[in-house]
Amino acid sequence: MIRYFVHRDGRTAVVDRLDTAWLSPDSGVVVWADVTEPTAADSVVMRDQLGLHELAVEAAVQRETNPKVESYGRYLDVVLHGINFPAAEHRFDTTETDFFLSPNLLVTVHDGQRRSIAHVAELCGRTDHILAEGAIALFHRIVDSMVEHYRPEMDEVEERLDVIEERVIENVTESTVGEILGVKRDITALRRILVPQRDAVGRLARREYDIINQEMAYRFRDVYDQFARMADDGIMFHDRVTGILDAHLASVSNRLADVSKVLAVIAALFGPMTVITGLFGMNVPLPTLLGNPEYLFWEIITAMVLCSAGLFAWFRKSGWW
Repeated sequence: MIRYFVHRDGRTAVVDRLDTAWLSPDSGVVVWADVTEPTAADSVVMRDQLGLHELAVEAAVQRETNPKVESYGRYLDVVLHGINFPAAEHRFDTTETDFFLSPNLLVTVHDGQRRSIAHVAELCGRTDHILAEGAIALFHRIVDSMVEHYRPEMDEVEERLDVIEERVIENVTESTVGEILGVKRDITALRRILVPQRDAVGRLARREYDIINQEMAYRFRDVYDQFARMADDGIMFHDRVTGILDAHLASVSNRLADVSKVLAVIAALFGPMTVITGLFGMNVPLPTLLGNPEYLFWEIITAMVLCSAGLFAWFRKSGWW
């Protein structure tokens, strides 16, 4: 489905049909074509009426592209990703949004779930000055809104790290390592998106393309700074989750060492008993220990207890127990 927001004669309106004369740079009309869940018919419209390159349209429809900026002569193809992290589901996701940008035309291609585009579309429906600023300013407004949605989602990731960190310190469970690896995978995916996205916006901020004027370059520079800070946060999150994993593994190793020490001490305490019972269990005549042979059993029991008790006292004195 395609919605057309058209600003002409000082007014912004939503129309069902596009007049190709509006796309001329001299027309004085600003057009925003918002494409939601594009169909084959929408692809034909983007290619034939909006004049977009066939390969660019195909990539936008498939939505399997990393963040980038490419020039197609009279317009730019910009791919950026929005963020979504439903903490209750412990699932991290980014969704691609494709932008085609010229001085008086902005085409957005997305899945219909983009909060930033929905917010800007609502503003365009209420006020006329949004589109009056031009297609470049409209594009910046959408991108800036996307960046604003990144921060609370990244805060959710950080809070999840805090919860896992407390769990590792207080109570190590078998499921903890799975959660740690899950959030590490999410953070890796976040960094894989943030870094090229930062670089893409940086190219706009540096005015590598003629359609970006100096004023818009300043605005994109602010967006670049925000992406750069979040990319640094992604590195910090990655280092932090690696430290949490190392702490978890160390805690598990310490618990295993404690259990092994207990078992070793128990085995050592039973060692003298095993030796004595094995000695007196031989089928050969053996001398009695003290006095009457009737008391030999209790003498052996006493010897075993004394040996184990002496060994236990030595362990305590040596600090092994």
